[in-house]
Amino acid sequence: MSGSLNITSAIVDPALLDLPWALPLESWPDDNIAALPKGISRHIVRFAHLSGSVIAIKETSAEYARREYEMLRTLQSRDIPCVDPVAVITDRTTLTGEPLDAVLVTRHLRFSLPYRALYSSSLRPETATRLVDALAVLLVRLHIVGFFWGDVSLSNTLFRRDAGAFAAYLVDAETGQLYDGLSNGQRENDLEIARVNIAGELLDLQAGGRLEEELDPIAISNGIVAAYRTLWTELTGSEEFAQSERWRINQRVERLNNLGFDIEELAIKTDETGTQVRIQPKVVDAGHHQRRLLRLTGLDAEENQARRLLNDLDSYTATFKKKGVDEEVVAHEWLATVFEPVIRAIPRDLKGRLEPAEVFHQLLDHRWYMSQNEGRDVPLAEALNSYVDTVLRHRRDEATVINPPTGTITLLTAIIGEDDWRLKV
Repeated sequence: MSGSLNITSAIVDPALLDLPWALPLESWPDDNIAALPKGISRHIVRFAHLSGSVIAIKETSAEYARREYEMLRTLQSRDIPCVDPVAVITDRTTLTGEPLDAVLVTRHLRFSLPYRALYSSSLRPETATRLVDALAVLLVRLHIVGFFWGDVSLSNTLFRRDAGAFAAYLVDAETGQLYDGLSNGQRENDLEIARVNIAGELLDLQAGGRLEEELDPIAISNGIVAAYRTLWTELTGSEEFAQSERWRINQRVERLNNLGFDIEELAIKTDETGTQVRIQPKVVDAGHHQRRLLRLTGLDAEENQARRLLNDLDSYTATFKKKGVDEEVVAHEWLATVFEPVIRAIPRDLKGRLEPAEVFHQLLDHRWYMSQNEGRDVPLAEALNSYVDTVLRHRRDEATVINPPTGTITLLTAIIGEDDWRLKV
């Protein structure tokens, strides 16, 4: 370190001072660098070790670094999935006094990878579609809070597994602007940027022989438009019906809950005759299942993982005839007798392969396939041993190919609900 270094940080970590800020980022010694896959960036980006964790460091101008740091903090305060801003470091100089670019420091998102790392030998069509669907959900959430991204792409997004799907996190907010609300033109502009960028990114993979032959980059990129518009209409569109059909209010709320969203405010109006009712969601908040799981169990998971674990909890309730018992009591029992024993049984050297909620989801899938193949109800403990030996042990850390493929939650829950839940491990 050299000169009058200026650090603006949301955390108090003196170890920041120990990093070699007097060197250009591309010249940092290997001892400081964490070997993690990274996406394409217009800036130099490196991963580094800091106090037992990993940070991402991006060289840019002081103005852009400060602006992006504040934007990420604002998005976090609005519960938008994005990387965690750690610090802005300016006034960097070399040991001889030559000026260096400022840097933005963010915390590495554990168990996440850029889209280019989400394949083994080639990107499968179903995986590409899931990535685009996840990005569409993220874009809708951003637009709801009034954020115009301006550079929507797979490269500016990180992906985490989410029970057979993916959850998307914003990485690069450099071009973004926050408004009180977005016009249709602004939303369509972001959507067109997304469509063009995704097509280009997939065509680039295709040119490198890393797409399966049947995957059509243009069709996949067009998919974000359809996915976005369907979700946007469901979350924000108005609906009109006869007053005798007031049950459709609850139906709309239930549909949104099933999509993983809560309505915090609903505008309900009747016409002058009182025979027609018009409803429109006004404030929509993502994370319906996440919040319920966190409230009941204290587990923090992605939305689809939370939905999967809650389905398992509901089946446990039905199997052991716990209906009528306080749901928090049942949830505590399920946590203590089902979920936690599974996680404790994972060998220590394999615990970093996947998030606990994803391990549990994949275990349920594995158990279902075993039961189907063997024509019997496979006990959870037996399925766990098989899953660890035949699946988890052969995955590298932060691997992303989901195998076996995900079955439907409904069918899986119906089968599992008939089994003996208690582990003998």
